Amino acid sequence: MSIDDAVDGECAEGTERCANLPARDPKGHKGTFGTVLVIGGCVRLPRVMLGGPVIAARAALRTGCGLAELAVPEPLATAALAALHSATALALPVDDAGSLKPSECAELLDPVLDRVQSVIIGPALGEGFAVEQVVVRLLNHVRTPMIIDADGLNALARLPDFPRDIQDGGVILTPHPGEYRRLAQSLGLDDIDPTDPTRRGDAADALARRVGCVVVLKGDRTVVSDGIHRWSARAGNAALATGGSGDALAGVIGSLAAQFSGRSHHLSLFDCARLGVAIHGLAAQSWRRRAGDAGLLVDELCDEIPAVLAALREENSDR
Repeated sequence: MSIDDAVDGECAEGTERCANLPARDPKGHKGTFGTVLVIGGCVRLPRVMLGGPVIAARAALRTGCGLAELAVPEPLATAALAALHSATALALPVDDAGSLKPSECAELLDPVLDRVQSVIIGPALGEGFAVEQVVVRLLNHVRTPMIIDADGLNALARLPDFPRDIQDGGVILTPHPGEYRRLAQSLGLDDIDPTDPTRRGDAADALARRVGCVVVLKGDRTVVSDGIHRWSARAGNAALATGGSGDALAGVIGSLAAQFSGRSHHLSLFDCARLGVAIHGLAAQSWRRRAGDAGLLVDELCDEIPAVLAALREENSDR
């Protein structure tokens, strides 16, 4: 299995390969490989959503991080641990209607932020003023890589001044075209169709430059941009058209950032993002070769990841 089976790269200067997957320390322990904090889930009746954060945490663990912590609304904490025994859970305080209590959430999360190596926020988080308060406070306080996905992106779209709140840990935004449009409109970007194959790169570049972050514009030929460099996946994969595949991608990228960004390997967030897209795509290709284009369950996608990692590392060692 080669990473070139799934991806190609392009930038202003020409073509570049995707970053290699760093070797795994044979003497490492769970602290060596970092902790990923996933913040998500919603219990505002009648909406109850838990799959998104659980999927992201599962993908993060399958990609090799040492620990995954799930911060979910308190009524969902027990179910979260039942769904993913390998994670730990933080019970986010909610009011009688199921809305997050932002100040109490901050009190719970602040000490955790100091000991994790990456944060994923947004999967199935829901919407509303309380969610916006939680998201913007995290922008102000997180100093490790933060991956913002799904409802986290929708919250940002309602906060047009959010770029000034971003701290120096670095941010990766992972919008699908609809989420991109909402962000672009809020930020006053030029009207670029994120589904136009000839303009997707321009759209990702524009958002990355405006926010000062890395953008993963999902879809057919997913594009990754840091505003200067641009890279894209070679081809789409119809098997990935299933619920939760975007949550899994956030988990893969968050895990790579926790393990390798700012540590001895010093992968950039741009490298972590495009390597995550490649691993995610190769996992889907592996399943697709056995089962075809339809019917992929996202847990199955996550469970393909370790074999993909092993194959990529074997390829690197053979070079």
